[in-house]
Amino acid sequence: MTTVVISQPMYFPWVGFLGQLALADVMIWLDDAQFSKGSFTNRVQVKTQSGTKWMTIPLQGKGYVTNIKDLEATNADWRNSHRSLLVQSLRGNAICDEALNCFDMACKEKSVVDLLIASAELQSIAVSATPPVIHRSSEMGISGKGWQRVLDLVLAVGGTEYITGHGAQYYLDHEAFHQAGVEVRYMTYNAKPWPQRFGVFSPYVTGLDLISAIPFYERMDYIRPGSKHWRKFIEQNEK
Repeated sequence: MTTVVISQPMYFPWVGFLGQLALADVMIWLDDAQFSKGSFTNRVQVKTQSGTKWMTIPLQGKGYVTNIKDLEATNADWRNSHRSLLVQSLRGNAICDEALNCFDMACKEKSVVDLLIASAELQSIAVSATPPVIHRSSEMGISGKGWQRVLDLVLAVGGTEYITGHGAQYYLDHEAFHQAGVEVRYMTYNAKPWPQRFGVFSPYVTGLDLISAIPFYERMDYIRPGSKHWRKFIEQNEK
């Protein structure tokens, strides 16, 4: 069995996505998809003393009608601004320096898409969740759109299982995947709360929060990745 995960690049994503990476044999970054304003492509939440704040990469033209691989950041000093925000958020945590080093390493990338992918992959290394094989869709020569392209990408890497987030239930043709020999499974998000500063626990902040607070060999115990067959997932959602 070969398990495939396909996702648009995301900026230092939350632990739920790191759990998805942990289940993958093959990861495909959908880097030639069109940027969607308001998505998690260029932004992520962090906790601060004054509440949750967004850490957002400012984009030229606000990313309007631009493929993710072609995004360009503005000339604003957002790297230093984001690092300062992370220091405010994470300082005092036992392993803050490792999380900040992860941020610094990703920010060495010059292009936005390389930075986005590095931000997720460096986090995956830090939680022992890196898939054995990683591709970018822009380099695979497979055109199309919607669920058919997703299926074609999975088949191109020999996938027999496709694990996805909950939003896919509204557009995937599950039976078409089944007929093609690919079973669809949906992520089950069940993060164990880790010590956090500033109020009530939230799993939806950047994974750097977990990295800064929990030792390496214990991190996956807090992420607790799992998945559910699409039939069972949909049946439960319809109740």
